[in-house]
Amino acid sequence: MLKDLELQWDLEAFFPGGSDSEEYREYLDLLEADVDDFYREVRELPGDPTSPGFWTGILEKAEGISIRLRHAGSFVSCLNAQDVNDRQAKILGGRSRQIGASYSAALTKLNEYMLNVPDADWARLLEAEGLQPVAFNLNESRQRAKDRLSTDQETLINDLSVDGYHGWNNVYNLAVSQVKIPIEEDGKSVQLSAAQAANKLTSAKREVRAEVFAKWEEAWAEAADFCAAALNHLAGYRLNVYRHRGWDDVLREPLEINRMTRGTLDTMWDTINQNKHRLVDYLGRKKKLLGLKELSWHDLAAPLGETETTMAFDEAANFVVDQVGRFSPKMATLMNTAFEGRWVEAEDRPGKRPGAFCTGTPVLNQSRVFMTFSGSMNNVSTLAHELGHAYHQHVMNDLPPMAQRYAMNVAETASTFSEMVVSDAALNQASDEDEKVALLGDKMQRAVALLMNIHSRFLFETRFYQERKKGLLGVEGLNQMMTEAQQEAYCNALDEYHPHFWASKLHFYITGVPFYNFPYTFGFLFSAGIYARALAEGPSFENKYVNLLRDTGRMKVEDLAAKHLAVDITKPGFWQSAIDVSLDGLDEFMRITESRVK
Repeated sequence: MLKDLELQWDLEAFFPGGSDSEEYREYLDLLEADVDDFYREVRELPGDPTSPGFWTGILEKAEGISIRLRHAGSFVSCLNAQDVNDRQAKILGGRSRQIGASYSAALTKLNEYMLNVPDADWARLLEAEGLQPVAFNLNESRQRAKDRLSTDQETLINDLSVDGYHGWNNVYNLAVSQVKIPIEEDGKSVQLSAAQAANKLTSAKREVRAEVFAKWEEAWAEAADFCAAALNHLAGYRLNVYRHRGWDDVLREPLEINRMTRGTLDTMWDTINQNKHRLVDYLGRKKKLLGLKELSWHDLAAPLGETETTMAFDEAANFVVDQVGRFSPKMATLMNTAFEGRWVEAEDRPGKRPGAFCTGTPVLNQSRVFMTFSGSMNNVSTLAHELGHAYHQHVMNDLPPMAQRYAMNVAETASTFSEMVVSDAALNQASDEDEKVALLGDKMQRAVALLMNIHSRFLFETRFYQERKKGLLGVEGLNQMMTEAQQEAYCNALDEYHPHFWASKLHFYITGVPFYNFPYTFGFLFSAGIYARALAEGPSFENKYVNLLRDTGRMKVEDLAAKHLAVDITKPGFWQSAIDVSLDGLDEFMRITESRVK
């Protein structure tokens, strides 16, 4: 039984002293020197690229540096998340990215050597014992190198991206740190951070949601000029790189990164669109249950039922561990370790960035989970979700670092699986009909978020990039484009939308991964299919599940699904079955609530 848990994570295990850590600075100094040495060594071609010994030796050095870079990056990302006003952390983050750019330049040179190896010799190389475990990843790197510019040009892009491309992400983060949402609470004027205000949008009181949302829109409107500049220039940089590479499709890189085909993506969205009427029915029923004439954006996350279920953090931790343990004792053990080892930052306080994430460090074989916990069932689901990410990394820790690099779409596999387990457990333990309505509503709302909200982001971003090719877009144009995307994605089911969503959602500004949207929906539905298999097979499925997770960094997603689930995800059948699993309970929700709206 977990009890008396700390709400703040332990970063001292990384480096003592936070952003003032002298040990971290020394670590970066040594890392920078080693990256420079590695870069020089690579440029001097230290051996015969057709020899297996050349590649095993150089990859051992490369992956050793990669592990240390991940460790440095995880630490500084945690510092920046826990306190958006930590200026020193921002400086350290910039230095860490600069070192990473130098390392990327060295890898670009290695890719050139791959291209110089004749195809027959390359195939023979990959059969060598030391290279077989990463053969997929090496082939992937070689193919990507073929599709890019010369080594010198790609090196220049990497170097300029630190202060150009990634620099605009920093501008956005600075804008977020200045956002404050003033509200009246218990007769006092309170300044909420963006993270705290976001939690208020799940309040059972409509007047609270309406007030916070109105102030939320005002706050982001004030920051909109800064955000628009960041978004425009970030996109412009990316588009210029694509143009020089000869790429016309803005989805080419995100699809490549996610190891999936355009056909799979289109089939997924087409199948979702054919099922959205079911979610529109749910939203219509929710509107009536809330006693509203029209449903607004700030009503989407409103809880249903006469009581709002809340949990203390200790209670939530035990609930997550107990329920996940029914399907995967190994995952429950890892989660226990996470709580007891203070891997989780959950405190509800000003100054934290909005959202939630999990980051891992192979140096410690540990992860860190970031969120703002206020006791809602949505927070409990988020906790389970992020700890699922930690488990995913845990089962891959013994693989070669190169084979651990799974794409974002499958990165959501263990997280969403864990979330689904906890959601259904809460539903099964509902004490009365009111609580059951509330939990079923919460489950359907997650489906709305993944199948409608994420779709609006995808529509907006796709259209934004097409328009950005013609020139800069102003705040009004971005607001209109965002509203139109939301209207289409939500099938006009709302009367009020969130025009400044493009400014408030940090995912549009993440430079590490382009199009930080559709992989969430893919992961949600892919996990639904896995969850259905787990329900059918019971405890015997655990080892199969682990094997699937371990392959996520060394297979294309179509092959992953075929091997471990025996399904073809290029066809609508899989997606339809996954949507059916995700909406399981909708009919019961409509039946239970029918008498409440007459």
